[in-house]
Amino acid sequence: MRAVTWHSPRSVEVAEVPDPVPVEPTDAVVRVTSTAICGSDLHLYDVFGPFMHRGDILGHEAMGVVEAVGAAVRRVAVGDRVIVPFVIACGACRMCARGLTTQCETTQNTEYGTGAMLYGYTELYGRVPGGQAEYLRVRLADANATVVGRDLPDERYLFLTDVLPTAWQAMRYANVSPGDTLAVLGLGPIGQMVVRIAGHENVRVIAVDPVAERRLAAERYGATTLDLDDAVLERIRELTQGRGADAVVDAVGLEAHGSPGAALAQNTVGALPSAVAKPLMTKAGVDRLAALHLAIEAVVRGGTVSVVGVYAGNLDPMPMMTIFDKQLTMRFGQANVQQWLPDLMPLAEAESDPLGLEDFATHRVPLARAPEMYEQFKQKTAGCIKVVLKP
Repeated sequence: MRAVTWHSPRSVEVAEVPDPVPVEPTDAVVRVTSTAICGSDLHLYDVFGPFMHRGDILGHEAMGVVEAVGAAVRRVAVGDRVIVPFVIACGACRMCARGLTTQCETTQNTEYGTGAMLYGYTELYGRVPGGQAEYLRVRLADANATVVGRDLPDERYLFLTDVLPTAWQAMRYANVSPGDTLAVLGLGPIGQMVVRIAGHENVRVIAVDPVAERRLAAERYGATTLDLDDAVLERIRELTQGRGADAVVDAVGLEAHGSPGAALAQNTVGALPSAVAKPLMTKAGVDRLAALHLAIEAVVRGGTVSVVGVYAGNLDPMPMMTIFDKQLTMRFGQANVQQWLPDLMPLAEAESDPLGLEDFATHRVPLARAPEMYEQFKQKTAGCIKVVLKP
């Protein structure tokens, strides 16, 4: 089959690789009909090179049709149309029972002390072949492959694998109510979806991004948008009677604009041999913190900062006095996709398409064009916000 494979920092290729087959009796194999490039994939494209291996198959947003199942699979069958959450969870352990599927005790990566296995996401999370491919081996299929209807287009369902539940969790963690003001930092795919959910829930949105096309996309769903400049904090306060937003979602993470020193450190570490780079990345501060620090300053006293952007450093400097003095609540974490699907499926299938899932992707291209689209997405050119790949 053909798959998008990592070869070196800033180099991905569509290559021929062996077709997957069920290995465990709990496996299924899915013929992928739609997959996508996520903002988190760009971290692999650049920063996480020391934890990648040449030939690793990328991608953690995929859906398709079940082609084969292992002997122990009971809930899905050959021919079912399914979505595959990016989180691989057992559905039965203590963490899964609490809804924390990203912390699944069955698939945790004890070697690195990290959470549940993820598709297509470095050796830190199991080095599991991803879904930017013609076929995908689905682990623990009964707990992870979710059967969906046959009548609606793929894009009503595809974003349930990551973007939609990630944005939904960001909103739940932000703990805002109708009439509150939410600031959203970063208008990539997750930030855009947060804007749409907030509008659907009658929450006022102030959204910040340096790219004009992304600001315009958010304005279509009711957001007041601001450029990322030296006056942005002052403008957020002006728009909130001087108090700050009731909550802030950081949808940017470790590659934020406005942190040139940290950017240099990231690029330097990413270019080092793996044996040298890995300890630095797991034990040092390697994040660009401009977005997180802005969130802390821009939120009202007693407010909440909901962090959905990926961070990777363990010694990042944080303004602890400000956090303590402002009495802030801060919530972080990967999306517990399986936990949110019952809430989200009715929205995805609603006749009115209230979150605009069918118009969410800005680019739809064949799988063969993935290398070109990775670079375009990275550079934020041609209005590229969300790329759907068709194997």
